[in-house]
Amino acid sequence: MLCGLENSFMGKIDSVTRQTDNAFLNMYHIHATSIHNTPVNYFLASRREQASDLRLYQGDLRPDGVAIYSLYGEKHDKVVLVRQYRYTIGTYIYEFPAGLVEPEESFSQAAIRELKEETGLSLTPIPVDSIYERPYFTTIGITDEACATVYGYASGEISTRGEEESEEIEVVIADRSEVRRILKEERVAIMCAYMLMQFINAEEPFAFLKGADV
Repeated sequence: MLCGLENSFMGKIDSVTRQTDNAFLNMYHIHATSIHNTPVNYFLASRREQASDLRLYQGDLRPDGVAIYSLYGEKHDKVVLVRQYRYTIGTYIYEFPAGLVEPEESFSQAAIRELKEETGLSLTPIPVDSIYERPYFTTIGITDEACATVYGYASGEISTRGEEESEEIEVVIADRSEVRRILKEERVAIMCAYMLMQFINAEEPFAFLKGADV
């Protein structure tokens, strides 16, 4: 499937060259011709191992990763976050727990595994309409990565024993007051920030999940 690459009303992909050989993320050089018949050089970061696997050729929406929006506490009035050191910005940033989806996993299974590994907590996912959990693209200007979101309730005791050696993660259980402070004062991943804005303004944070058992 070529995703409309032959469409005369779009630019045309002439060739794609893989430029790096890394384990989890690689850079690709796209040689293209614009709709105005001018040459285009574009660079793409992707988790796909080969150029032929890129979404621009395959057109698939299989999620690369999953983010977990989970509530905690008897009243479900707290949200589970991680404060994680990121080398890309040289400091810590607040995010939802997240991770890559293994080939044999559904993204719900990946969410359960990742929350346990990163936080020690157990996740009970909420079944929701696909409009809320289907994969969406992250930063389309530089990557073809797509991620799904899994919603649910977290329980148990915090532990980071499953944390990888390369990770620096602090688990944060935040109420609305702390979330407001985080949004005002801290660095926050944008997808997480939008959900946190909704969290602090909704009496029932999951009420927007139509058909979900909240």
